[in-house]
Amino acid sequence: MVDGFKITGKRALNGVIPVSGAKNAALPILIGTLVEKGEYIIRNVPNLRDIRVLVKLLEDLGMTVEQINENDYKIINNGFRRNEASYEIVKKMRASFLVMGPMISNLNESVVSLPGGCAIGSRPVDLHIKGFEALGAEITQVHGYIHAKSDNLKGAEINLKFPSVGATENLMMAAVKVPGKTIIGNAAREPEIVDLGNFLIKMGAKITGLGTSSIEIEGVEELHACEYSVMPDRIEAGTYIIASIITDGELKVKDARLDDLGVFKSELEDMGIIFEYEDGNILKINGKLESLKPARIRTIPHPGFPTDMQPQMMLLLSLVNGTSELEETVFENRFMHVPEFNRMGTDISIRHGVAVVSGGLPLSGAEVMASDLRAGAALVLAGLAAEGTTVVNRVYHIDRGYDKLEEKLNKVGAKIERIKLDA
Repeated sequence: MVDGFKITGKRALNGVIPVSGAKNAALPILIGTLVEKGEYIIRNVPNLRDIRVLVKLLEDLGMTVEQINENDYKIINNGFRRNEASYEIVKKMRASFLVMGPMISNLNESVVSLPGGCAIGSRPVDLHIKGFEALGAEITQVHGYIHAKSDNLKGAEINLKFPSVGATENLMMAAVKVPGKTIIGNAAREPEIVDLGNFLIKMGAKITGLGTSSIEIEGVEELHACEYSVMPDRIEAGTYIIASIITDGELKVKDARLDDLGVFKSELEDMGIIFEYEDGNILKINGKLESLKPARIRTIPHPGFPTDMQPQMMLLLSLVNGTSELEETVFENRFMHVPEFNRMGTDISIRHGVAVVSGGLPLSGAEVMASDLRAGAALVLAGLAAEGTTVVNRVYHIDRGYDKLEEKLNKVGAKIERIKLDA
């Protein structure tokens, strides 16, 4: 048996819904505690399955982890107990591979399993490996594990073929204690990269260029543990913004940083949405669904339109009168939610890698299946907007990235029941 959501649609959402800490910032920051010994306090950590998996990995490597309260952790790093991150843990979450950067910076030899994760694309780790090799690590692959010898590292200029978030994070953590200057060219520019960089800087790292495509790191001999609070989750905020638009009510979002969402904000404004803040951190979203214009959107790395908002945006476009187009350029398999949307009444077709959305049709409840984290969230939103009852299967995907999604939505007027379904 697996968990599912039973959603009663067409209920107005009213009130303020809070945004939790960012999963995609919390994971690398927690991993960053491996970089230097000491006692850390990490705050505003979302209560997610992926976080719990990572805690097991940190403990397996020798860290002492204490959950102070629901969203704050104390991590004591007294040094690595072992130099291998095993497949049994790493297979459960792709971000686990980020432990290789801190391991390379601290251990002469380290072994990390190749990762798992959502089935939305190949996402190879070759960019990570080539970067480690540029720093002087000797890398071999044996039986699904990456072996690294790193007893003679030095700063280097690394130019990424693609602005990979994971590779940028891994190389930043590897380089902060490497002698000399490291330059990461074509670096990822996501706000989560900036958050990790600010955490490392608070530890004493010397990093410049965060938020640009060229990050410079001057290696230091020693860092120190610190206290740090994780940024709000911009993708969760974007998901609630879409929920506000497609439901008949006055839903407001607390701790939504629009600047972190890049083109997402301006695309919605072009469609006719007006944003305003109340009391500093309460976002009000103004605009009626029937008055919005269709759009042509292309996902690209930050500050472009975020791929993690593509399924939610596709749902919105399916409810807007007119024909819209949505091109996915980041993950080759990220249209698997289209057949599920069409089961609920949308008219979406894929032509040469572009989703053509004939919008304005009403949605009706159906039984659907989440193929990945963001597709699952978009299907929940579809259930909120649909007539009748929707059942979303495989919500374990959603639990990986949204902290108490159904509880938060139920508090503002949704009716979502967690149920047991056949696997």
